Amino acid sequence: MLNNIPKELSPELVKCLMEMGHGDEILLADGNYPALTNNDRVIRADGLGVPTLLEGILKLMPLDTYSDYQAILMETVKGDPRPDIWDTYKKDIGDAFPKYNIKTIERQNFYEYSKGCFAIIQTGETALYGNLILKKGVVIPKD
Repeated sequence: MLNNIPKELSPELVKCLMEMGHGDEILLADGNYPALTNNDRVIRADGLGVPTLLEGILKLMPLDTYSDYQAILMETVKGDPRPDIWDTYKKDIGDAFPKYNIKTIERQNFYEYSKGCFAIIQTGETALYGNLILKKGVVIPKD
């Protein structure tokens, strides 16, 4: 065990976050997401929702301040409602990184885009369109 690592983050996930470089992206996928279809590096987080993992990840990983976006959401299909969980994501990201921008990508393009993510974390999130991509920033040592 170590101090200050959120208990929700598995050793495999912490290792993944450490291996990521500046600009790499990680997808926190909902339970319906075809993770293994779209990426060779999939980490299971069954039983955990995206907000729980997001809060833990944001304690360890900075978001990319050099990019015009720090996170990506999957656009809803025409006629589907806007997911309430997006408000949770925006609040959590805003609490950790006040100057942030979230962009959206059309559903099929999002699937294709996720193939380039460093990894996909397959969660047990049940919210539809609960997928969230985070872009890693530069880690600045604290003296």
